[in-house]
Amino acid sequence: MRVLLVGAGGVGTAVTRIAARRSFLGHMVVADYDLSRAEAAVAALGGSGGRFSAARIDASDRAAVTALLERERCDVLLNATDPRFVPPLFEAALAAGAHYLDMAMSLSRPHPERPYEECGVKLGDAQFVRAAEWEKAGRLALVGLGVEPGLSDVFARYAAEELFDSIEEIGVRDGANLTVDGYDFAPSFSIWTTIEECLNPPVVWEADRGWFTTPPFSEPEVFDFPEGIGPVECVNVEHEEVLLIPRWVDARRVTFKYGLGEEFIRTLKELHRVGLDRTEPVTLPDGTRVSPRDVVAACLPDPATLGDRMRGKTCAGTWVKGLKDGAPREVYLYHVVDNEWSMREYGSQAVVWQTAVNPVVALELLATGVWSGSGVLGPEALDPRPFLDLLTEYGSPWGLREQ
Repeated sequence: MRVLLVGAGGVGTAVTRIAARRSFLGHMVVADYDLSRAEAAVAALGGSGGRFSAARIDASDRAAVTALLERERCDVLLNATDPRFVPPLFEAALAAGAHYLDMAMSLSRPHPERPYEECGVKLGDAQFVRAAEWEKAGRLALVGLGVEPGLSDVFARYAAEELFDSIEEIGVRDGANLTVDGYDFAPSFSIWTTIEECLNPPVVWEADRGWFTTPPFSEPEVFDFPEGIGPVECVNVEHEEVLLIPRWVDARRVTFKYGLGEEFIRTLKELHRVGLDRTEPVTLPDGTRVSPRDVVAACLPDPATLGDRMRGKTCAGTWVKGLKDGAPREVYLYHVVDNEWSMREYGSQAVVWQTAVNPVVALELLATGVWSGSGVLGPEALDPRPFLDLLTEYGSPWGLREQ
């Protein structure tokens, strides 16, 4: 399999380090707007980097990405950029006759009159509307396959197939006890993406109502995370799982809640209050136009560089409540990564490593023919057991806790 990886940031670099250890990969072109960053990702592989090369690409230039895919004879485009670049990369892969895989879907737009009651444009709508074209081309766009969304969706399908006869609620729950030495505020993942998903109206699915929205940070609850992380307050956040899971898994209710913490929520609210979460450029006195959110991102440390200062664990998982053999059942399927382990084994901090391992597992399943399909599909559309078995083979097992 020949892969074009677009994006050599924290997640993209972790992808190269994981893929370099797997034999399924024929060649991976690591492409980034900053060529030096792509070259650094390849150089860091040392003697394992023979199957990798670096290239410069502007992810917003669909024609250039299409040409690079064709020139390098790539079978699949793996998108490791932020969600702004989903549309051109998604279209470039289709134009080049390549498969496509991303970890975050096309962006939403709130309802213009009732943002906290009704959905406007939902996450992924721009991709699902093109499903028939992908199916006609015989190509697969596998969307939302990171850790959340991604592994969390695989857990949902696994629970529906093997653990429950009927499901009342599926709730993705994400929490961590990570700290960063020397920083009062240092997000462990892209602040651009974090602002987008945390300040947009969260989406909830109910079978009798369909998709609807609530105010940001709604429905707080304390969830007890495993492996020493402990209780963390979680709140509703906009996330792809709520838009993906109901398409393939029968459940009465689907939610996503993120363990942000009071200080993090307070900081995000303040950014919103003063307009620093805006993506539309503003004009400075000297005539320069900048996006306030890009300024915030530039002022914060690159999450990929924080691994040596980070302590603790991160947990992604899916809580499921329903019936099995006529009796109530409640489980939490989860995946925990210890930052000390991921730094020692891969030189990547826990959050980016946990995100990166899942698309590599998916690529291997596609390369070996274990997974296949056409159209625009989410992770829960495919057989979950081979994915979970292979994830364990990668040295990062998942867990199941009866609640």
